[in-house]
Amino acid sequence: MDNNGDAIRGQVRLVGFERLSHGLYQPTRPGLSADQAFLRDLRALMLILPTDAAFTHVTGARVLRWQLPNLPDNVPVFAAVRGDRRPRRHGLIASRLTLPSEVAVVDGLPIDSAEEILLRAARDLGVIDLVILLDSALRLGHVDPTRLGVLETSGRPGSVRLRRAHSLADGRAESAGETVLRIFHEVMDVPVEPQASIYDHDGHLIGVVDLLVTGMDRAHEYDGAGHRERRQHTVDLRRERGWSNSPYTRSGYTLDDLLNHPIVVMHELDRLLGRPHSLRRIQRWRTMIDESLYGERGRARVMNRWRRIVGVVEWSGTA
Repeated sequence: MDNNGDAIRGQVRLVGFERLSHGLYQPTRPGLSADQAFLRDLRALMLILPTDAAFTHVTGARVLRWQLPNLPDNVPVFAAVRGDRRPRRHGLIASRLTLPSEVAVVDGLPIDSAEEILLRAARDLGVIDLVILLDSALRLGHVDPTRLGVLETSGRPGSVRLRRAHSLADGRAESAGETVLRIFHEVMDVPVEPQASIYDHDGHLIGVVDLLVTGMDRAHEYDGAGHRERRQHTVDLRRERGWSNSPYTRSGYTLDDLLNHPIVVMHELDRLLGRPHSLRRIQRWRTMIDESLYGERGRARVMNRWRRIVGVVEWSGTA
């Protein structure tokens, strides 16, 4: 039997071991966080992968700690390998590396280049999902613009979608929710400045807002789960009290607003700008949602694609 750390390749019939994949076991380790367990599983999978393999797609993105879109719970592990040896395992998608690619080691794991990670993700995900990955990768300084540009014009699968997502990306976003809110404003033809600093009448800094509508004293922010946590909520309230001595007005939007009530939000923006409503804008937004993991159709499309590749997966636990 082979081993890698505490993982074992072979047949194990001992109490206290869990089966990770066919012929791959590791001792149970209660108390690990989700991220710790994820990295441990990837290290174990190195036993069945070729030595030149690298984790890619959303697997690589997660190891690199990028912001992720609305992924289902049971996502396959994605790896890129050279040559013809591509392991076939339940829950593992191994694709072939045909062109030179830089591989980095992160947390002891081989990770594909940021540009290749994005291109491989573009084969499956929608534009909104990709922009979330791109925003985070740009913010962390992981993307080489020249290499990304080469991939966008390479004609490889996903290159057109990646190019479209790149045109909407902005490395100033701090969360996936902020990215979705900014894309909504882009689709609604409302120009905004991300992560804008605002000041009161005395010139004192009030804070930095997610989006500032260009040419107006209107701050639009994403209200997600992080803003409901006690400490963050206290910070938000303290900041908003400082707005009383300023010309700014704040509006908060949730993911539910953007996904389930976009017409209401569009009407608010149209009234703010004093313009008539346009069904074209809302239709474009709904199409983008339907193609992404935030829409039922897009989610089903991606899950069915992964299911066909990896075989039968227990999807009942997905949200």
